[in-house]
Amino acid sequence: MNWNALYDRLRAGIPALELRRDEPMARHTTFQVGGPVPVMALPKDEGEAQTVLHIAAMEFGVRPFFMGKGSNLLVSDAGADLLVVKAYDGLGRLELLPGGEWPGYQTILAGSGVSLARLSNFALEHGLTGLEFAHGIPGSVGGGVYMNAGAYGGELGQVVSSVSAVGLPCEEDVRRYVNPQFSYRHSRFQEQDEFILRACFTLKPGNPAEIRAKMDDFAQRRREKQPLEYPSAGSTFKRPAPADGRPVYAAALIDQCGLKGLAVGGAQVSEKHAGFVINRGGASCRDILELIAQVRERVFRETGITLEPEVRCLGREGEGWNF
Repeated sequence: MNWNALYDRLRAGIPALELRRDEPMARHTTFQVGGPVPVMALPKDEGEAQTVLHIAAMEFGVRPFFMGKGSNLLVSDAGADLLVVKAYDGLGRLELLPGGEWPGYQTILAGSGVSLARLSNFALEHGLTGLEFAHGIPGSVGGGVYMNAGAYGGELGQVVSSVSAVGLPCEEDVRRYVNPQFSYRHSRFQEQDEFILRACFTLKPGNPAEIRAKMDDFAQRRREKQPLEYPSAGSTFKRPAPADGRPVYAAALIDQCGLKGLAVGGAQVSEKHAGFVINRGGASCRDILELIAQVRERVFRETGITLEPEVRCLGREGEGWNF
């Protein structure tokens, strides 16, 4: 692939577009790990995003990698041979729509680059409840919808009423999915080459004081229980399937196996919360991968349960890279 030609064509075709060459992904992931990508585009609005996708797909046959804040992403130390389109620094439309899609509810439209913290604060400002759980999730609307992000019993899929996306090869028409189906840490967009442009969240009116109190409670619980002072991708593993009808939690299994504090290079199983693999300083992608592999092997050996990583992997790191 002639990345210089693609870069030059994007620069000529969209003069105002922010473009970066050989951009280190460590600057764009909450793990603070990852080598360079040859071209990164940071569109400011939907028009720029659609033009980037059209040029890449129709003129160069390139399928971009879409990302938001990089809060659930682990990138190879060697980087990745990809065009990355990052929404987090743009696509920031955020507004309360007139009327409501459902009687008694109100709808917020949010661009895919809006942070979940900003979205939940916007809901609070308008006295709308249902997004309190999302306030502390360090991701964007696009990435959150893609992963059906959740915490403390809430998931975005519970409040998303529609998602607008553009597919590849890039078409002129934007597809709007009404009441798309979600499941645990899964959305339809994980099986489709589509770039999420915006989403609508349909919420109930609530008491602002109660909404704020709930958000403050979740924030306090996060500070007390999670290693927020270290780079990480949040919870490293998905919640395992229930055993004999009883809920099973990855962190409890890891703790039960005595793995808190286990380290490989600069990567460590948090001593504060066993469900977090952290970058305690200078961790490489290989350190994190090896630590995840050791945790999975030990938990399976001692409990018979296979932990499935929640983080997405980008690039090449050899055998086991895709778990």
